[in-house]
Amino acid sequence: MTIFNTKHKKILSLAVPAALNSLLDMLQIITDLIMVGRISAFAIAAVGLGLQSLMFVFAILTLLHVGTSAILSRFVGARRMKRASLGLSSLIRFAFYLSIPVTLLWYLLSPMVFVWFGTAIEVIELGSSYVTMLTIMLPFIFVKMVFVTALNSAGDTKTPFYIKLVSIFINIFLNWILIYGNLGFPMLGVEGAAIATVIVNILELLVYIFLYISKKTPFIPMWYYSKSIVSRALKVGIPASFERTLTFGSFMLFTVIIAHFGTETLAGYQIGLRIEGLAFMPGIGFTIAAMTLMGQGLGAKNPDLARDDVMLVLKYTTSFMFVLGLFMIFTPEPIVWLFTNDPQTIKEASLYLQIVGFSQIPLAFNFVLSGALRGAGDTKRTLKINLTSLWLVRIIPAFLLAYYFESVLLIYLAMISDTFVKAFFLWRAFDKGEWKKIKV
Repeated sequence: MTIFNTKHKKILSLAVPAALNSLLDMLQIITDLIMVGRISAFAIAAVGLGLQSLMFVFAILTLLHVGTSAILSRFVGARRMKRASLGLSSLIRFAFYLSIPVTLLWYLLSPMVFVWFGTAIEVIELGSSYVTMLTIMLPFIFVKMVFVTALNSAGDTKTPFYIKLVSIFINIFLNWILIYGNLGFPMLGVEGAAIATVIVNILELLVYIFLYISKKTPFIPMWYYSKSIVSRALKVGIPASFERTLTFGSFMLFTVIIAHFGTETLAGYQIGLRIEGLAFMPGIGFTIAAMTLMGQGLGAKNPDLARDDVMLVLKYTTSFMFVLGLFMIFTPEPIVWLFTNDPQTIKEASLYLQIVGFSQIPLAFNFVLSGALRGAGDTKRTLKINLTSLWLVRIIPAFLLAYYFESVLLIYLAMISDTFVKAFFLWRAFDKGEWKKIKV
């Protein structure tokens, strides 16, 4: 009984703060949507599409997230903290170097997203100012990602949670004064939301740097650079990043389909995505725990322990997301009302939530098993599974259904079918156990 309780305590001590941190991360993002939602449907569509286009940046960040986690968690599991510290130092520098070309490309290309999607002129104007302002925060986000992942890999998920908890209140306050023009500040609307987001991300990184330099993290502060460690991280991270990039690209194509149904449908879809994020961001928190425990278990040369830990994380995740799925199915309208009071937008967002509510359990399988396989370095397998299902089950059928039937409901059904198919194949890959033989 003691061993049983210890195992649950270990997993929950990792998963719960990580889950709450991911939830707060999504809340920080949707704060912009909530607070601009009272301006107009154009503002919702502009911010929502801007945030969705930012997913391309997060796809590149997956390289840092997965690579850092796979390498550092194994060093921690093997109790090689000096080596882990060298890895952190190397990946911090690499993250900064990587952020420079990404920032330049984002500045040049991101405003064009609104034109490519054929959105209304009001959405183009508001969205362009929003994403251009976000350019400033990209280098800070890249370096911050390495710090957060490193702490998670060492089993410290509480520190990122506490930092995010404080930052979300700062973000709300800054939104209040900059969006609406309170306390003598000019009323900046959508651009004010972007400025607030930039300021908060800069402050978060400064806190991580202070903790690192002050030796208040498990890692030794240093400024060395190991090409071999970065190369090992890239070997694992590049397939995961490539997968995420193509996945988000396909999501953008999916958004193109939705955009043709009108501004209200697009706004409802964007709100639905953000609300669904309240469900799967905690799921991602448990995924972080699965990835960390997998890496630590393999680093300690105990793959059976790693498998048992992942299975227990999966049980917690499915239970949690099942409950949230029930709320989506049976009470979508009150949740959507927090974002907008436009009747048609509420109707469209509620339809989306009711459909995706039925896919929350397989979605839990997708999150946890993908994370576990990535933590083992099996990123090429997850790449094949996710992309094959995404295109053959979701994107291509969605285009065909939109062309022949003009029904957004059928498109949403194709979307959740992809979730079920991926869950099946990821489970098969995990259950076979070939990940135990992979060297990172």
